[in-house]
Amino acid sequence: MAVTRTFSIIKPDATARNLTGAVTQALEEAGLRVVASKRIRMTREQAEAFYAVHRERPFFGDLVSFMISGPVVVQVLEGEDAVARNREVMGATNPADAAEGTIRKRFAQSIEANSVHGSDSEENAATEIAFFFEPGEIVG
Repeated sequence: MAVTRTFSIIKPDATARNLTGAVTQALEEAGLRVVASKRIRMTREQAEAFYAVHRERPFFGDLVSFMISGPVVVQVLEGEDAVARNREVMGATNPADAAEGTIRKRFAQSIEANSVHGSDSEENAATEIAFFFEPGEIVG
């Protein structure tokens, strides 16, 4: 398998509970390397643009409000088959359905406040990485 990159967000529910280190540790223990990371406060415009694919869904407004409610940590992760590996360690979107030991099973509070976001494909990973990072900020 090839070494690839993916994108991750540690969401406001996790940063508010000081879980940034624990989430990052879980990612690293799963074989992913953090090659870029920054703590930001998303603007409404950023959140609306980032989640534009969901604009027509009924949860869009709540999602945007949640994502701007506090700081997030955006990260570029690198590793063998990084997208699939990250999605495996994150667990199912609904923490009730997530496997034991996954980030969402361990830390999520609800489907919305599920502690992490991860790219669902290599194509989306490239788009999401470019949304938040300049090439020079990625120092793997």
